[in-house]
Amino acid sequence: MKQTMIDLTENYVFDQLNSDASGHDWFHIDRVRKLALHIAKEEKRGNAFIIEMAALLHDIPDDKLNDVVEAGWDKLNGWMQDLKLDDASKKAILAIIRTISYSSGQRDLPSIEAEIVQDADRLDAMGAIGIARTFAFGGKMGQPMYDPGLPVRENMTKLEYRNGKSSSVHHFHEKLLRLEELLNTSTAKTIARERHEYMVGYLKEFYKEWDVRL
Repeated sequence: MKQTMIDLTENYVFDQLNSDASGHDWFHIDRVRKLALHIAKEEKRGNAFIIEMAALLHDIPDDKLNDVVEAGWDKLNGWMQDLKLDDASKKAILAIIRTISYSSGQRDLPSIEAEIVQDADRLDAMGAIGIARTFAFGGKMGQPMYDPGLPVRENMTKLEYRNGKSSSVHHFHEKLLRLEELLNTSTAKTIARERHEYMVGYLKEFYKEWDVRL
């Protein structure tokens, strides 16, 4: 029964996000799912079904992907109702999805399952994939690739984070380079080390080429 729910949810999320061009497409979801299950296996903690379902569904209500915030949550709740998920599983999955986003600013997560899914989602924002997703999202939002005249924003509200003036390269300093220190599990921290260093090296080369230092 649980595998059937996972299979149906996989198809549902694929249909919802397959055409996304902002870096939040089906392939992002699938990577987060695989990373989360790997972390859970290595850590030997967490309910695998809750982890996989939350990873699959975590971007359905994302305000970046819905014209109206409530519409995204309606889609998520409607889908879980269609699946006839038991109340305990539904509550656990919703608690994860409500709390794991970077923009929520929430540090105290409700469960080990939430910590694992959050780690997986943050790992996919790092390294080579993270770089590609950053520029894809910036282009989708109409942001410049880089504007050296803009300041790096600190201590932003969620509204400022979403709508303030920035660039794709600024996003590294405002979020991506901070992620390694915000991870929850030892497994994720080990994976993050190489991805963090890759981003540091990329920025070093980017600034060199931007300034035409030959």
